[in-house]
Amino acid sequence: MESSTARTAGQTTAAAARAGTHRAPGATDGGTLDHGACYEAVRRRDPRFDGRFYTAVTSTGIFCRPSCPARTPRAANVRFYAHAAAASNAGFRPCRRCRPELAPGHPEWNRRADLTGKALALIEQGVVDTEGVAGLANRLGVSERHLRRELNEAVGTGPTQLARSRRLWLARMLLDQTNLAITDVAFASGFSSIRQFNDAFKQTFDATPTALRRRPDSAAAGATELTLALPCRGGVQWADLHRFLGARAIEGLEQSTGSRFARGVPGGWIELEGVAADDQLLLHCRLDRLDRVARLVPLVRRVADLDTDLGPIADHLRSDPDLAARLRQRRLPRLPGAFDPFELAIRAIIGQQVSVAGAATTLADLVALATGHPTPRATPTTDRRDGIIHHGFPTPDQIANAPLERLGVPGRRRDTVRTLAEAVADGRIDLSAAADRDQTMAGLLDVPGIGPWTAGYVAMRAMNDPDGWPAGDLVLRTSLGTDAKELERRAERWKPWRGYAALLLWNTARRGDPGAAGDKSTNTEPPNTRNERS
Repeated sequence: MESSTARTAGQTTAAAARAGTHRAPGATDGGTLDHGACYEAVRRRDPRFDGRFYTAVTSTGIFCRPSCPARTPRAANVRFYAHAAAASNAGFRPCRRCRPELAPGHPEWNRRADLTGKALALIEQGVVDTEGVAGLANRLGVSERHLRRELNEAVGTGPTQLARSRRLWLARMLLDQTNLAITDVAFASGFSSIRQFNDAFKQTFDATPTALRRRPDSAAAGATELTLALPCRGGVQWADLHRFLGARAIEGLEQSTGSRFARGVPGGWIELEGVAADDQLLLHCRLDRLDRVARLVPLVRRVADLDTDLGPIADHLRSDPDLAARLRQRRLPRLPGAFDPFELAIRAIIGQQVSVAGAATTLADLVALATGHPTPRATPTTDRRDGIIHHGFPTPDQIANAPLERLGVPGRRRDTVRTLAEAVADGRIDLSAAADRDQTMAGLLDVPGIGPWTAGYVAMRAMNDPDGWPAGDLVLRTSLGTDAKELERRAERWKPWRGYAALLLWNTARRGDPGAAGDKSTNTEPPNTRNERS
């Protein structure tokens, strides 16, 4: 018979899963893990908590995912950590069976707007590797001491250890999935020397990189074309994501062909592809430098929303009968992020009161004007990769200095595009991972031509805000058959997941059918506010 302690722990675990909390079961606001609740999740081998916390076994010196199929250790012999880097820093080695270092990321880290969330996002982008802890603290506007204290309280380890683990986890992935030479793996992962790489590997994995690699080195030295399989928390739902990205593809920058989506990035191109099992997303890339891989992997994970646990969000939204009816017909979609936050803001402005297809055409013209590259319409090509500009979306300076008078949009909208570009270029509006969301939203709303819909859409997709809300959206009102006031009232009940609710409504808005598949992109026209109508 199950003990009362175990029953209580199980109830706590289930409640945490239903609530979608970013903490492990039973965690307090300070980040302390509830030993009993965590142990119950381990005893049940519950995969919902993979990445939410890690189980370290003192008798073996190994740490695992909660779902590890190995024999459950005695409760007295386990410790729990909120981050894999914290377990590694405490001297535990990752399990070679369940591979905890490759678990999906914590479902909340990318969404948090507090100091911890911003710091983790910047560490993933390699800021500690290039600027050190001092540079990271400076970007966040805090002292190094305060930053270390906050990260230790939230995830159990400091910025140096987090950056080191990031490099090691990427290196292990490259060793497993590519045939890159060991030297190339080291530098692609961000290590500055082979000796440093070998020492870190030996200390963390108790093995050399050569001993752990699954295939022999066979790629040419310095080869920069590779494919990586990125794990996902739950199904990728690639068909929906591919349809969303493909409908908005900017000619000359992006291409959607068959089941793949390709895009130019600084130094090359990437191509995304789903797999039949829908449990991974394939990232194909060709780059001028291997060290660009370290930033691409977390970027693609955010764009595809791979770390989010959609189950608790769907449970929350089912409290609304209309959303519940739609969720009976289809799964809750993943919320696409942005390859470039500035680009997303420009997309939102150009897309005001025009169709998705029309906005994509105008954006292609904008890219050509700002970069000086002709569109593929002027220089047709049969190769999907050769038709992509290999440097990504234009910079704010390029947009600000482009001949926008040649762009086929109303004059006031051209002024809005230029004003935003100038504000981002000179730092008056910050769209980076270190930005304060409230300040950024206020800065956007100060730009003539940007109103609540555009600012909310930018928050929703560019700033990874799950509660970002395109206020007054016409399609949302039409889909629910209500007016703006009633829409806002109902949306209050969807917090803190209004962004997911909006995407669900957009995807099921065709012909007013709540169960429609939504394979035709909706026109996310902004509300009739003076600011955005101008």
